[in-house]
Amino acid sequence: MGNTTDAQRAAGTDTPFRPHTSHWGVFSARMRDGELEVRPHPGDPDPNEIIQNFPAALRHRARIAQPMVRRGWLERGPGPDDRRGRDDYVPMSWDAVLDLLAKELARVRHDHGPGAIFGGSYGWASAGRFHHAQSQIHRFLNTSLGGYVKSVNSYSSGASSVLVPHIIGEYEDLTKRNVSWEQIAEHGEIVLAFGGMALKNSMVAGGGVSKHVERGAMERARARGCAFVLVGPLRGDLPEEAGAEWVASIPGSDSALMMALVHTLVVNGLHDRDFLARYTVGWPVFERYLLGETDGQPKDAAWAAGITGVAADAITALATRLHGRRALIVVAHALQRAEHGEQPVWMGMVLAAALGQIGLPGGGYGYGLGAIAYYGRRFNAVPVPTFPQGRNGVTDYIPVARISDMLLNPGTSYRYNGQTRTYPQIKLVYWAGGNPFHHHQDLNRLRQAFARVDTLVVHELAWTATARHADVVLPCTMTLERQDIGASSNDPLLVPMHPAAIPYGEARDDYAILAGLAERLGTAEAFTENRSVRQWLEHLYEPTRAALAAMGLPAPSFDEFWNSEGYELPQQPDDGGRLRAFRLDPDGKPLPTPSGKLEIFSATIASFGEADCPGHPAWLGPTNVPDSDAPMTLVANQPRTRLHSQLDFGGHSADAKHRGREVARMHPDDAGARGIADGDIIRIFNGRGACLAGVRITDGIRQGVIQLPTGAWYDPVDPTEDNPLCVHGNPNVLTKDVGTSALAQGCTGQLTTVQVERFNGNLPPIQAYEPPTSAVAAE
Repeated sequence: MGNTTDAQRAAGTDTPFRPHTSHWGVFSARMRDGELEVRPHPGDPDPNEIIQNFPAALRHRARIAQPMVRRGWLERGPGPDDRRGRDDYVPMSWDAVLDLLAKELARVRHDHGPGAIFGGSYGWASAGRFHHAQSQIHRFLNTSLGGYVKSVNSYSSGASSVLVPHIIGEYEDLTKRNVSWEQIAEHGEIVLAFGGMALKNSMVAGGGVSKHVERGAMERARARGCAFVLVGPLRGDLPEEAGAEWVASIPGSDSALMMALVHTLVVNGLHDRDFLARYTVGWPVFERYLLGETDGQPKDAAWAAGITGVAADAITALATRLHGRRALIVVAHALQRAEHGEQPVWMGMVLAAALGQIGLPGGGYGYGLGAIAYYGRRFNAVPVPTFPQGRNGVTDYIPVARISDMLLNPGTSYRYNGQTRTYPQIKLVYWAGGNPFHHHQDLNRLRQAFARVDTLVVHELAWTATARHADVVLPCTMTLERQDIGASSNDPLLVPMHPAAIPYGEARDDYAILAGLAERLGTAEAFTENRSVRQWLEHLYEPTRAALAAMGLPAPSFDEFWNSEGYELPQQPDDGGRLRAFRLDPDGKPLPTPSGKLEIFSATIASFGEADCPGHPAWLGPTNVPDSDAPMTLVANQPRTRLHSQLDFGGHSADAKHRGREVARMHPDDAGARGIADGDIIRIFNGRGACLAGVRITDGIRQGVIQLPTGAWYDPVDPTEDNPLCVHGNPNVLTKDVGTSALAQGCTGQLTTVQVERFNGNLPPIQAYEPPTSAVAAE
């Protein structure tokens, strides 16, 4: 297979289809008549249409063409500045900007130490294992500056990733080495999905997906007689192929419903006493709470009906259906992205344990199943390429969703996982491969937080809101403009990622940018190890090749791999992992919890003394409830037409917008009461902010709920205002920036309360994709 040359790409010459991959699927790409064409991997039974964002995005006007420095920072020097996000930019040459930035990095390192640098740099970035932005920036900060303050956990699973090790064991043993889609298709009899298993979520995975199997697995399970029950406010959170029964519950009430199900099992003698006695600790403590012996309130169906909006007889009937069947309890990531988000995760385990199903094929507890494509799949049997990050000399960290708290309140204490910690004083923030103006909450507060630092540095391929708030903006390449290796630990296809186009403008790879900085700081050899990109790819590939050879399997050389369409790696058996082994031999294969068992009551968590996360699951009602000022509940979930905010300016994403704006969905009764018709522009608002959105009227949403997906780029009508209207439809101007509890301090961005009205004014233009004026002039 011939290689496409840079000269061909630069000249716009037609090129053949060559393999590439993304978080949303493996594909191939080529240039034809000066335009990019993409097509999905031929072995993918259900390809993801998000790959169609690439053609329009490749040379979009939102791309950043050359290095830019914010005028105020350039003229006045580093320091806190509320002009971030409101200033214009000065174009600079690469040599000049790297000299300037190296000087600033050296200043912060000398005057304040690496503990004053925040390099969490959260975000998905590229599917390539070498050009993985977080790995690149972390390696640079470790090898060139001595380290950085990092972030831990994720916005997706901030509560569960802290809770699960206390009560079940290793997080991946629950999410990745547990119940598979193959098991559901072959063995499942009933799947009770709290929050659903929306295909828009399971169509993506870090490192790439060669086969999207979720839809087909649910279709096969249903054909075999497996029943699917969806609990949640959105009917579309399970695909039509599942044929699901929809229980339209009030958002945030799932723990109460689970408790009522368990209560029904207990009072009717339907719970699995033997399983609870042998495999769990703390059941008697929780049972007393469940029956109301400790607080005077039995957690029965009548009690739960008033909280969940689900009739008491429907709850008891559902509990009866679960008994005696191969039942799988699924709890979506979305449930723990809310106040007291630890509780539904914990309670889901208790419900599965009460049914005696944990560890059985196709049954038990499938936390997060459907949230992402590498859950419910087999692990590869050989390692995949991983770019080494080096040693971080700074031990300090923050829970990832507490960035605004850290920047606004340095030196103050907070509770996290049983510890009392202190927020560090950050002088410089370095971000590559992410967009906090997508994933963080209360964006007006985030703007205030970024105004507090001395310097904000951003690597970005386009003018996101994060780039518009940066002091130094360094244009980086898109994945289709560089070579890499695509791989995921749970997908068998190792993909040679060939570039399809030359870099846009003066854009450079993160590696080239950071190597230039390392050279100026005298640490080039430590960062690069004197390797080119191609040499790094060969080096990173070698452990995979050696492992294949050690197994007696074909082990192609790097050149053979690079000139292929991809290589299928062997995978581990689908054996149910540690939870299956524990069920088969609880004494010989204990769980890595303090007791070695499933912890319905956790003495460790109880010892922390946190009122908002006691030692067993409890109903802790939300504090952010609908009222006369904000009578509706907003569900701010993941989008269907892009991964988070990536390539929001791409064609597939843009085509789904209405009059250029993100589309909200609301119930006909709620719309009618406000004089809102399908296709109107609406204003969604509360005490934190306001945004505009298009609206679709549907009966597939519970009354009293409005849904607006995340990912529309933040677009303030007037950036000079402190609390501007977002005209594009970013719901995080509305969400609340508080932690799930003192245990996990996870993100609570899934739910908030709002008011909605029809927008009758002159419709402001969308400016989110327009480069700053100075940037346009420079181009």
